[in-house]
Amino acid sequence: MTVLAPLHFADAREAAGLAAFLRRLLHYDRAAAVRLQAGAGALAVFGRPPSFEVLAIRTARLVDAVDLDVTVSAGELLEGVEESAGKAVVPDAVTGPPWAGVLPPRSGWEPVAGVPSVADLRGAVAAAVAEFRTRDEALGEERRTRAERDRIGREIWSRTLAPSGLPLRAVHAAQSLGFLPDLPDRELPVALLAAGPWLRLRTPYGSVALRSVPMSLSVTPGGPR
Repeated sequence: MTVLAPLHFADAREAAGLAAFLRRLLHYDRAAAVRLQAGAGALAVFGRPPSFEVLAIRTARLVDAVDLDVTVSAGELLEGVEESAGKAVVPDAVTGPPWAGVLPPRSGWEPVAGVPSVADLRGAVAAAVAEFRTRDEALGEERRTRAERDRIGREIWSRTLAPSGLPLRAVHAAQSLGFLPDLPDRELPVALLAAGPWLRLRTPYGSVALRSVPMSLSVTPGGPR
């Protein structure tokens, strides 16, 4: 067993933000794994909540310039987060799922025009959820199967927001993971970026990334900071 030194965050709020992110991932998958990459005083935590088909990324500032690249249990990492002390104990490595070997690139990101405001993004998700419920309720008892409901969900969440080309499922994931909070006192900055086949919706609270073409088996050692 390799014992790693605890990660010390630049601010206790960074630890609290990481803990909140891990709790949301575990809500969707109790056996979730996350890949950690640290370097140059920053930590990037990657997860893949099932059903959304996106990668979720939470970053945090560190006190020390730690070099780290490991895949761990999200639940064990959460247990090692000490929010008040602003630190986290990194658990033993686990065998990573396939997605952990195919991460977005660290650099080469370019802005994409046409990203809606946060209010419009949240409104699009609310409208999609309402449509799903209406269509689900309209199904006859014999048609209300898991397969039919999944078909309706795929149809709705695969739609893109013109003219950005961002799939609705990415926006839904961002909102569900707490990356698009409702801040009535100020406007939340949000950006849409592209790098090769990747799209990335970024806010100060985290990012979601997805490929516009089917994921290959090639391994990219990088990852956005």
